[in-house]
Amino acid sequence: MPELPEVETVRRGLASRLNGFEIKYVEVRRERAIASPGGSFSFEQNLPGLFVGEWIRRGKYLIASLHQNPNRKKNQSQTNKGGWLVVHLRMTGYFQWHSEETAPCPHTRVRIWNPKDEELRFVDMRSFGQMWWIPPHQKPESVIKGLGNLGPEPFSKEFNANYLLEKFKKSNRPIKSSLLDQSLVAGAGNIYADESLFAAGIKPQTPSCKLKKQQLENLCNSLKTILEISIGVGGTTFSDFRDLEGLNGNYGGQAWIYRRANKTCRKCGARIMREKISGRSSHWCPSCQV
Repeated sequence: MPELPEVETVRRGLASRLNGFEIKYVEVRRERAIASPGGSFSFEQNLPGLFVGEWIRRGKYLIASLHQNPNRKKNQSQTNKGGWLVVHLRMTGYFQWHSEETAPCPHTRVRIWNPKDEELRFVDMRSFGQMWWIPPHQKPESVIKGLGNLGPEPFSKEFNANYLLEKFKKSNRPIKSSLLDQSLVAGAGNIYADESLFAAGIKPQTPSCKLKKQQLENLCNSLKTILEISIGVGGTTFSDFRDLEGLNGNYGGQAWIYRRANKTCRKCGARIMREKISGRSSHWCPSCQV
């Protein structure tokens, strides 16, 4: 599943390519791709005529503001008032940009055109990705439960050692599992949880409540650093992830620990271990992480 760096890479691509994008026509090719009330009918009816504004990322969600025609005269009515377009890529969702007409692949779920017949295409092999149209009188977090339950962003002031110390004081669950809890920290996933725990020298099985403040400070800093590095190289591609231009992310080739089970540690030479923790594969070095 795309994590924070991959979603941020997509956000930057969408923000660059779709600046001022006017929605002319929408085609939903898979009903389950639309999660907002009213389904595909409401989605297809309310987006045309709107302009795409700013794209932001919240955790693993992408949110675009939608606006009326900025050149509309005061005496011209417009029934659609704007709102928000929200996207969650889930496991295998990604966007394609087509400046010329091309036949859609079998996994194409949603197609959006502008007046120049340029197309933004949402492709999702596993069909777990979702889109929402949120009307302007509602807030996205009030409609989408997962969005409303997100914890602080890793780069925010709220995410720090004191915050984690308070959250973990009664928690015996493994620190790896805690890092995957989106209500505690938004956007982190399996790849960057493993990588940041390695960088901080913390064994993933360690009960969260056993970590000292200094260890949590190291963990916060390590997570931010690893995320920044990955964002800088376009995220990670191990299977399906592509950016808007169809390019792979490059972080996977320089991962310290993730998906390197039974290989030698790049720091100490010990054999990298792998086991499932709370149902998720976890990788660690028994020498570097204690």
